[in-house]
Amino acid sequence: MKLRRIFTLAVLLLCFAKQPFGQSSQETGLRNPDSLELHNVKAEPVTYLGRTAMRITDAGAPDLGDAGRIAVIRGSSFQDGVIEADLSGDTLPDARPELRGFVGISFRVSPDKSHFECIYLRPKNGRSDDQQQRNHAVQYISMPGFPWQKLRSESPGKYESYVDLLPGEWTHIKIQVAGTSARLYVNGAEQPTLIVNDLKQPPMKGAITLWVGPGTIAHFSNLKIMQ
Repeated sequence: MKLRRIFTLAVLLLCFAKQPFGQSSQETGLRNPDSLELHNVKAEPVTYLGRTAMRITDAGAPDLGDAGRIAVIRGSSFQDGVIEADLSGDTLPDARPELRGFVGISFRVSPDKSHFECIYLRPKNGRSDDQQQRNHAVQYISMPGFPWQKLRSESPGKYESYVDLLPGEWTHIKIQVAGTSARLYVNGAEQPTLIVNDLKQPPMKGAITLWVGPGTIAHFSNLKIMQ
């Protein structure tokens, strides 16, 4: 009996180690377009490369900037914690050649969608023969006021990084957020691909959205929110 009690206690401790006190976990299946509030994108549930996924496609509206193409996850509320997802990004067949299949997650999105933080990938840069393009494979932006052009020109290399990516292939991302800091981990790496220690918007609770850029066809699966 004593050995059984010790075993039971060990199992409980292991469970608590995996799920810290005060932390809740929500898994979002992304199977129903009605769970999304769409802004200048199209959404449809599909099976993609063997996984149940939500396909998000640029609806083709011009001149939207970095904040225009999002699918808000209805009912989501997030300030600090961890967001994990599998995603892929590629360009539509008629996309301009300079577009890179932009795909990512935005968080702390205000009710009017005017304020948010975002980390996204440029999959077509991951194996470019141009080293500067490779160095722009991952990007942080913040709306309003901090599009990628401003961040790159004022702080070259600070809000971008390289990671190996393939367009159209599944990539696992984990975003850790605490206060004014965020870290991006890609494909299970122990070390972060990108560290941002000065998130530009004041910390606040907000929605989570699926984010895409112009000319993009993207897929999202296995979205998990832990906080």
